[in-house]
Amino acid sequence: MVKVIASSVRKGNVLDVDGKLYVVLTAQNFHPGKGTPVTQVDMRRISDGVKVSERYRTTEQVERAFVEDREHTFLYEDGEGFHFMNPESYDQLVMSADDIGDQKAYLQEGMAVMLSIHESVAIAIDLPRHVILEITETEPVVKGQTASSSYKPALLSNGVRTSVPPHIQAGTRVVIATEDGSYVERAKD
Repeated sequence: MVKVIASSVRKGNVLDVDGKLYVVLTAQNFHPGKGTPVTQVDMRRISDGVKVSERYRTTEQVERAFVEDREHTFLYEDGEGFHFMNPESYDQLVMSADDIGDQKAYLQEGMAVMLSIHESVAIAIDLPRHVILEITETEPVVKGQTASSSYKPALLSNGVRTSVPPHIQAGTRVVIATEDGSYVERAKD
């Protein structure tokens, strides 16, 4: 176990709170004008999936569990779960849909991801920052509409809804941020 200050906790970290392991879902630092700065941490207990929200003073010490982060390749999904392979040893690990959460929409066959492994069990996943997806449906372009900050709704090939600039049409490949599903840019391929 390693003690770290609460303000350094990030999404995907694994914390040991009262002898139980929690994976961090979100971590935000708040610096009010008056009072003590705090870090709001939303976590999921690894053993049973219960979500917990904790608030720490930013200088407070929290225990990070020793977790090995190793690159794996996503293979496929079946009734058992999501299968990943270590490209060096060819060992395979399975993660449940609950462990992956809403990130499963961005998993693509052959994608390299970072898995956090604690005692030979995959407990958290970190996807690449961006993925390339195709727009399957969106509203038609309105002539005379400027490329200002007006965005229109669109449906991605993975079934996720997002907002895209007016000039993007169905069939266009775009870069999407996996963290929040937002449009980044048109794909350069």
